[in-house]
Amino acid sequence: MMANRLRTLLTMLGIIIGITSVVLLLAVGDSMKRFIAKELEQLGTNMLFVSPGGDRAQQQRLRNGAQPALTLRDADALNQLPSLAGAAPVLQGGFNLAVGNENASKTVHGVTPAMFKIRGWKVDKGSAFSDADVRAAARMVVIGRKIADQFFYKQDPLGKYIRIENVSFQVVGVLYGEGKQVDGGDLSEYVVVPITAAAANLVKMQFPGNVHYVVAQGKSGGNLQDAIQDINETLRDRHHIKLDQPDDFHIDNLASFAETAQKISAGLAALLGLIGAISLIVGGIGIMNIMLVSVTERTREIGIRMAIGAKPRDVLLQFLTEAVVICLVGGIFGIMMATGAAAGITATGKFDVFITLQAVVVACGFSSLVGVFFGFYPARRASKLLPVDCLRYE
Repeated sequence: MMANRLRTLLTMLGIIIGITSVVLLLAVGDSMKRFIAKELEQLGTNMLFVSPGGDRAQQQRLRNGAQPALTLRDADALNQLPSLAGAAPVLQGGFNLAVGNENASKTVHGVTPAMFKIRGWKVDKGSAFSDADVRAAARMVVIGRKIADQFFYKQDPLGKYIRIENVSFQVVGVLYGEGKQVDGGDLSEYVVVPITAAAANLVKMQFPGNVHYVVAQGKSGGNLQDAIQDINETLRDRHHIKLDQPDDFHIDNLASFAETAQKISAGLAALLGLIGAISLIVGGIGIMNIMLVSVTERTREIGIRMAIGAKPRDVLLQFLTEAVVICLVGGIFGIMMATGAAAGITATGKFDVFITLQAVVVACGFSSLVGVFFGFYPARRASKLLPVDCLRYE
């Protein structure tokens, strides 16, 4: 190996690339799973979203003259269910916001104070509006950090006014944090007003009291399926739906989305690991080819060793050891390269990739197996050579 450094390095290169691929792709897959789990934890896996209209109900009930809808009273009824920690109705729409000459189009959410608790929204400055503000349809607004920076740069936004569709709303609070929410919006760009103020000044529904959807939260430690069943029974009773009629609403379970996302991420992680393993196998084939060439070149050496007393198993062990050493050393360099690549990806700040001990152990074990598997045939071939034939080879 030392006498043929270039050939040894080129042989090792396939293993280095293969191990780098395995370790890095396993790390990316694991980091992706943790990223998805973290995002879903922030959203809350015990969240339920109740919306008007069902799979078949909407067209059928429209033909019968009924309009699928959810109301504020439906939300109040759901809020009383013992299987739920709370329920909050939502009215929302895209509106123009303006402060002085600055304006932008943003989604405005009309909610009740219960939404802050259900969604885990925290107020960094000021305070959220109260139930009394909702009853009074007070024109108050809580805004995200980016909205505050955009309209009130280097100013305290509390007490100032934002015009929403030319209706003035007083800023009473600034939301803490940022990040994607379940509706796809960024928390730092949220604009939140009392639901009654939204109904009176912004969102025009066909029937007063209707809402776009209701967000419900199952009780911690409770069975989410029981909560879904209670919501179903309550709304069917309130909407006077007969036994043979389908629902005029549907319930989206965030926990099922979380389970599906975890399955997808686990499948992607396995696929990435498989891709890395394929490149490692290609490197192993390269080792087999080089070892076969090495056996042919060193036939006379093998014959001399056997002539002075070496047994076939000694020759087998010699060539097998060379193959394993090449794989292990290549594995070490591969792990170092994967660690550097992971650090480079993490340094971008867009995605955190961490090399886990499990990935390193799997890579080292796999590289050893590749060395044994692909090195065994050339080593066995060398051990089966006859000393007389070897000495006469050249």
